[in-house]
Amino acid sequence: MNVKELREQMTDALKAHDQVRLNIVRQVLGEVQNLKVEEKREPNDADVTAMIKRTIKQTNETLESSIKANNNQQRTDDLARQVKILQDMLPEQLSGDALNDLVQRTIADLGATSKKDMGKIMGALSKATDGNFDKAAAAKMAQEILK
Repeated sequence: MNVKELREQMTDALKAHDQVRLNIVRQVLGEVQNLKVEEKREPNDADVTAMIKRTIKQTNETLESSIKANNNQQRTDDLARQVKILQDMLPEQLSGDALNDLVQRTIADLGATSKKDMGKIMGALSKATDGNFDKAAAAKMAQEILK
């Protein structure tokens, strides 16, 4: 996802009168603007993806609090929908056989032999996929291989 695509999503939400989508896209675009001001540079796709992930985490926390506090059901539903919208913005995560193949290749390339090498393995996987992989599944696969 990049800034141009975010702006297109905002335009689509405006045209569709989709206030929930509009609010969450504006929130992410606000973070983009903050990055531009603070770091005096244009955000790249990786920056936007990181902002979306951070917004998902924040929105999930707010959703959990809303559920625990037994808040307005409409607000809770809107938060859940915002999380879904944000997750749809992220690139598809690498999983399954493709992830298993990458984990095996990474372990072989690094010459990893024990669970002590997990940090190096996960770092290499993160770098290779720009963080777009199922981390829990990758860790489990790596532990099975390194037994």
